[in-house]
Amino acid sequence: MTVVVSGVGVVLPRARSAPELMAPELMAPAADAPPVEPKDLVGRKGLRYKDRATQLAYCAADAALRHAGLLDDGGGLRVPGRSVAVVASSNYGNLDTICRAIDTIAEHTAAAGSAMDLPNASSNVIASSVAIRFGLRGPNLMLCNGATSGLDAVHWAATLIRGGRVPRALVLGVEPDNASVRAFTGGARTIDGAAALVVESEESAAERGASAPAVLGDYVRGAGLGRCLERLAAATGDRPALWQLPEQWQLPEQWQLPEQRTAAVPDTLLAGVARHDLGEVFGLGSGALGVLQCAAAVGWFARGGAGPVYATAGTDADDASAGIALRGRAAA
Repeated sequence: MTVVVSGVGVVLPRARSAPELMAPELMAPAADAPPVEPKDLVGRKGLRYKDRATQLAYCAADAALRHAGLLDDGGGLRVPGRSVAVVASSNYGNLDTICRAIDTIAEHTAAAGSAMDLPNASSNVIASSVAIRFGLRGPNLMLCNGATSGLDAVHWAATLIRGGRVPRALVLGVEPDNASVRAFTGGARTIDGAAALVVESEESAAERGASAPAVLGDYVRGAGLGRCLERLAAATGDRPALWQLPEQWQLPEQWQLPEQRTAAVPDTLLAGVARHDLGEVFGLGSGALGVLQCAAAVGWFARGGAGPVYATAGTDADDASAGIALRGRAAA
């Protein structure tokens, strides 16, 4: 079954659309890019007591669902709620809530904790809150599994569709920037934003008359980035025109395993293929990176680029790596 991308939402301080992810000349200068203000994008209603990651996810979800034509002018869903799954990815989404709760318990007691923080202490709060806000009643999954989390989320959304569970899914990747995250990352700044995709079966998009600018191709996951790329090339039968690089960032040394000490992408991998590193411009993507890479691939196609595009995550060590190939709809 062919799975297509029919909607994209990008909510970053320096970019608000897929083409901007691939067009530095369209982006706001770093000094002129204020933080995303969720109430300016989706209104104040429903934001109170929600953590920043959830608020950012609301914004990206709204943008992607509208782009896909799944929301009417009043924000109502145009398809049955049970026909839309939600698969979200974030590694640091509620880290600030957890740290605050731990500090409260350590300084006082568990009884001193805030009842308003309790729902946000669940790792699934992003996926569940987005589903409730937009009435999406299909399968609901939250992934928090490190570097490959975003690409894994895209894969599991496609798997739900190919398995006949739902005709379409909303995929979210979000990472907030706050003191707790910076303490964990050794001072690295995250994207402090979100990206979202609406993926659906080709038949579903055709029935709705929806445009589909990209097609999800093969997905591979395994040990080692180099081997992952070899498997992806064998599956697609073609070299990519563009390679979305994995995160070239390291955990602080005290958190690293010995095999993670060298995270840079070797020059020998896919030599001669154009490379694009989202982290250089937007900061640490972590669990949102894979979704953001797929959104950037759609932006590449929108600007006239020809596929395939490889989106990848992981390192060339023996830890987990993943990759997805995408093609422009006209070339599929």
